[in-house]
Amino acid sequence: METILSIAVGIGLAAACGFRVFVPLLILNLATLGGALTLPSGFAWMGSHYATVGFSVATAAEVIGYYVPWFDHVLDTIATPAAIAAGTLTTAAFLTDVSPFFKWTAALIAGGGTAGLIQASTVFLRAKSSLATGGAANPLFSTMENVSAVVTAILAILLPLVCIVLMLIFCVWAARKVIRFFLKKNKVGTKSP
Repeated sequence: METILSIAVGIGLAAACGFRVFVPLLILNLATLGGALTLPSGFAWMGSHYATVGFSVATAAEVIGYYVPWFDHVLDTIATPAAIAAGTLTTAAFLTDVSPFFKWTAALIAGGGTAGLIQASTVFLRAKSSLATGGAANPLFSTMENVSAVVTAILAILLPLVCIVLMLIFCVWAARKVIRFFLKKNKVGTKSP
């Protein structure tokens, strides 16, 4: 059971990386420094005081950047591969006692895939929001993403199985939105003049 919870923590933190890349890394760092988590030796640097400074600066820059109207879309193009990398890293940190090949393969698929799916969903929803409101709702959307990153990361550490269930619900909801959008767009595109 401990292994399952450990993997759930990693995947939950990966999901949080899909909302914001550095917020969950900072929360992971603080949880490690506070004694709530123990990282394996190869990942101990993530719990160092140097990492606290680096993750804090990166988190502040990322959060502030998403409130700049045009820059938020630029950040999305950078954040997508960064979220996949961060999701892979956080998941790998919690996959212990397995071969390196399995660790990194599973981390890329489960962690990177989860982070990428969440990030792609938020990019799609942000673009749809920008089109609908001319960008006026983007600060509200950014705030929701920030809160989601914090809550998801904390849930991943405190209640990892609950976090996984909530992320599955979010992914199903987001997938339905995307499917409806494309079905509606396809329906409009196939109407004859």
